[in-house]
Amino acid sequence: MKDEAKDITTQSIEAQAAPEGEAATKTLATKTPDTKAPDTKTAETKAPAKKKRTRSSKAKAAADANAALEARIGHNFADPNLLMQAITHVSALKSGRKRGDSYQRLEFLGDHVLGLVVSDMLYHAFPNADEGELSKRLAELVRKESCADVAKSLGLLDDIKLGSVGSSADARLRKSILGDICEAVIGAIFLDGGHAAADEFVKRNWTERMHKPRRPLRDPKTVLQEWAQGKGLPTPVYREVERTGPHHDPEFRVAVDLPGLAPAEGTGGSKRAAEKVAASVMIEREGVGGGNDG
Repeated sequence: MKDEAKDITTQSIEAQAAPEGEAATKTLATKTPDTKAPDTKTAETKAPAKKKRTRSSKAKAAADANAALEARIGHNFADPNLLMQAITHVSALKSGRKRGDSYQRLEFLGDHVLGLVVSDMLYHAFPNADEGELSKRLAELVRKESCADVAKSLGLLDDIKLGSVGSSADARLRKSILGDICEAVIGAIFLDGGHAAADEFVKRNWTERMHKPRRPLRDPKTVLQEWAQGKGLPTPVYREVERTGPHHDPEFRVAVDLPGLAPAEGTGGSKRAAEKVAASVMIEREGVGGGNDG
């Protein structure tokens, strides 16, 4: 009897242990996928977040660069695409895009806007200047070199978007189109902010240049002669005062005479050059209008 009881007890214990083992196995089997799932899900979630941060940082850098460019230009664009178009060269366009997506159309518009604004500035700044003088001043102020100077002063050289060209050619190309880019920016400002915005930009960057031209607008001898005739005086007389230096490299000193005025002298490597200097000296001394200072 004891042996039978022992067998029954043993079987009972084994029977009770078996379900617990199966339950434990089931529990482990159930938990294992649950613990792995979050890791996989986390990995899947992190990758897009990293890309998002990268895109966000690039967008922020582009926005900062655009804001800095607008600050230098002095105009906040309601349509930033206009500014981007104004600084985009044809070589930077992707295949399939039209040339009109570059700065060229804006340059055409800006060229005429610039001419109108500067003409208005000259008309009011020089009330005694005739049509010929105003035309000469206008030509000087709107030529490509003058526009390029403005573009340089605004730091636009490094903002130009170019296609795949060598670094040295890249720099040369940027310099050669600076004047065009400046006019395109004026066109973009005009479209974005109207005539008032373009007028403000041009006046801010051209007023000083208008009063201080880079080169003489008229031959000083012509200016002096016209002034003398207007005063009822005879034509100025130029006379050689002295010639020095070797024959192959002489220097002339010339005086210009007008009745009732003290002579004015100038020197130069030729008689004509010395005469121009002498005329300029008398023009400045007598406050004659129509010269560089109008």
